[in-house]
Amino acid sequence: MRLYSLSVLYKGDPKVLLLKAAFDVSCFSFFQRASVQEFLTFTSQLIVERSQLGTRASVKEQGERGQCPEVPTAAPASSCLCPGVLDDFSRQVPRSEWPSGSPGTISYTALDGYLSKYQVGHPPR
Repeated sequence: MRLYSLSVLYKGDPKVLLLKAAFDVSCFSFFQRASVQEFLTFTSQLIVERSQLGTRASVKEQGERGQCPEVPTAAPASSCLCPGVLDDFSRQVPRSEWPSGSPGTISYTALDGYLSKYQVGHPPR
């Protein structure tokens, strides 16, 4: 299974905020990459928005398992496929930054490393 994105989101009230994300869309053509990245972000936010706090949700599309966000109570959401990401993020980024954070304001650089680490049979280019 190829992992295209790894996102940390905060389920606030009334909306879900993207706090940080890493993407590997190198297998798509140059002209498709921005659209694919935008789609992955939108889909992640939509899944987290529709999930209850403290639960996990998965999505299957054409036989492939997609996002599997974990929506813990009072914490950012992260993929359950990648253990340790959420704990690491929670240790490095103060909780006070989550409700108003964004990819540009959150200082967390480990997602790219996690994305590479959890590629299964498809190392990034």
